[in-house]
Amino acid sequence: MLAYIFRRLGILSVILFGSSFILYNLAAISGDPLEALRTSSEPNAKQQILALTRSLQLDVPPPLRYFLWLKGILAGFTGHIDFGKTRDAQLVSSAIATAIPTTIRLVFLATITAIVLGITIGIVTALRQYSRFDYAMTFVSFLMFSLPIFWVAVLLKEFLAIQFNNFLANPQIPIKWTIGLSIATGIIWAAVISGDRKRVWQIFGVVAVANAALLTLLSVTSWFIKPGLGPIVVFGMSIGIAYGVTQLSTGLQNKAALRSAQTMAVIALVLYYPNQWLFDHHAGWLLILVQLVATIGIAFAVGLKFAKIDRAPTIRTAAITGFLIGIITLLDKFMQTWNPYMSTDAVNFRPIPTTGQVNSLLEPGNFWFTTLDILVHMILPTIALTLISFAGYIRYSRGTLLEVLNQDYIRTARAKGLNERTVIMRHAFRNTMIPLTTIMVVDFAGLIGGAIITERVFGWIGMGTLFNKAINSFDLNLLMAVFFITASLSVLANLVADLLYSALDPRIRAGKG
Repeated sequence: MLAYIFRRLGILSVILFGSSFILYNLAAISGDPLEALRTSSEPNAKQQILALTRSLQLDVPPPLRYFLWLKGILAGFTGHIDFGKTRDAQLVSSAIATAIPTTIRLVFLATITAIVLGITIGIVTALRQYSRFDYAMTFVSFLMFSLPIFWVAVLLKEFLAIQFNNFLANPQIPIKWTIGLSIATGIIWAAVISGDRKRVWQIFGVVAVANAALLTLLSVTSWFIKPGLGPIVVFGMSIGIAYGVTQLSTGLQNKAALRSAQTMAVIALVLYYPNQWLFDHHAGWLLILVQLVATIGIAFAVGLKFAKIDRAPTIRTAAITGFLIGIITLLDKFMQTWNPYMSTDAVNFRPIPTTGQVNSLLEPGNFWFTTLDILVHMILPTIALTLISFAGYIRYSRGTLLEVLNQDYIRTARAKGLNERTVIMRHAFRNTMIPLTTIMVVDFAGLIGGAIITERVFGWIGMGTLFNKAINSFDLNLLMAVFFITASLSVLANLVADLLYSALDPRIRAGKG
């Protein structure tokens, strides 16, 4: 395995440096950084030309200049990597260091959401092939895949930012919206659960009435101004999470796993007010990290308590349940922060921004205000990127699962009497993930590349913005820095995908044969 890894790294290094050599020379030949200065009438134009030539080493032919640039890159092995300077005489490494966290914050959540939603919906559509839900999601996925991102962004700005901010001035849901949303929700859940015609109409009626009652309650109580969950709702959602995670992880027939998950929900209820006190008096990322570690420790202890044999699935179920309950608890805290955050002069009851990364007028120092401000600025670009990218995961996961379900070993598993959950989750899903691994790993590698159009529409300054700036200003050092980082991650992603294949499928042994 080690020999295979080193061999692949050697091949990928040759590919990386070969492609960088070609790109460097093509970019250097295609543009002239001094063109604007040559035709300038400014009195110091010649001095600027000389200074820029000396700074960017433009008097050296591009093939030789590439190796001067490469020398700075290879210095990274000694811990002193040098990408050179931009046209503005700023260090390229400083611009990159500022842009990468912004890009990760922008694209990471959208990618995770697209993967989870896409694969989940794709599996459901495959299991309900040719159903109403399958046809509906096929239409939605093709529609989302064909929409231009800038048009989606404009719609989101209008309806989820401007119109929603206007709605908060008088947060009463009109009756026509209540009826429309309730009908839409009933149709969706009836299609997901499906069944015969009578069952479909029953599901539609129950869901539509329940949704209408919920929206009416939220409207009457002005919940959108002062949202919150409270311990009872958190506990109810925790119980639902416990049953859902147990069903997917081990099946509800595993009583040890179910009791462990239920115990995590009870512990969350008991610790609700102590957690609120900690959030108010010791807010910070360190507290959240400590709580995460404590959750894993509690899940481990609970799993050992209820499981006498085969403890790993029980511990896993308790840990996943605890993690998801922790997210619900954090969401509840952010909801409690919503009204005080809107009341600040910097926000002035218009909390959903249409552009920018943060609100520069917001006073620093309050952890929850600052974090909530970052999150609300991420809402629109995250939704835009998710809507566009999750369609591909739906179609690919659906097609892959349908192919796997027709394999002989799936029929054998069913013939042995295994229940459908075990067949899908233990046999079919794991083999479905093998081809999906390539797409996911490459998508994660592309995170650093940024989203040029999305960043421009929403006013974010990330790697996509730097790449666009480098092309427009003929800034070769900046262009090559962005390329080298994204290309390095891309070639490493291919290696990681190959290694994940062998982890997902024992039949695959990298380097054998």
